[in-house]
Amino acid sequence: MDKSSGVGVVDKAVAVLRAVGDEPSSLASLVQATGLTRPTAHRLALALERHRLIDRDAEGRFILGSQIAQWSASLDPLRTRAQDTVAALRDRTGESAQVYRRTGQSRVCIAAAEPASGLHDTVPLGASLTMKAGSAAQVLAAWLEPHDRTAVLDGAAYTERDLSRVRQRGWAQSLGQREPGVASISAPVRDDHGTVLAAVSISGPIERLARPSAEQRKSLLAAARDLGIALSRN
Repeated sequence: MDKSSGVGVVDKAVAVLRAVGDEPSSLASLVQATGLTRPTAHRLALALERHRLIDRDAEGRFILGSQIAQWSASLDPLRTRAQDTVAALRDRTGESAQVYRRTGQSRVCIAAAEPASGLHDTVPLGASLTMKAGSAAQVLAAWLEPHDRTAVLDGAAYTERDLSRVRQRGWAQSLGQREPGVASISAPVRDDHGTVLAAVSISGPIERLARPSAEQRKSLLAAARDLGIALSRN
């Protein structure tokens, strides 16, 4: 454990955060990784969880929390241009719009815009969502290297065949994958080398987006293309 700050409780808390940042951790693995006693590791983990610096995964293991994802999103160099993109896309389509970046086995919302009224799909800035479901997850997974793609596909709501279709048509669709009653379509944001940097999405009630219109798809693809061009010029 790094003790360089001279403030013991801070050094211990940072050690806990570093441990869960490396991989999801049970209390036992947290103790082993930090060298802290079990009561101390447990007490710090619970305190950090209260402040949303640590969360739990589906298996109850400690992981980095939503507050850290929110802070990370606010610092993302894509954010300013992405926010302009989603605001314009929302206005053109009348649906909620988001931009996501992949972070390991999660995707983080770095920009979001909601319609002023009516039914919509609210995704907060900094929200950390699964890579196992949703159209944005499919887009972010479709162009991964095979080894990374296989890891994401394990337990996912979509298949390799689905991802092949995403690569062929250039966009993805989700019908209730992430949340019942919610549909979305997403397209990749690419740099000038063709690397997928992010995914742009529109989402809303399934009855409106189960069959996205040609105009909605056109607006989505144009937004993703224009964002990629703008980023490549920087």
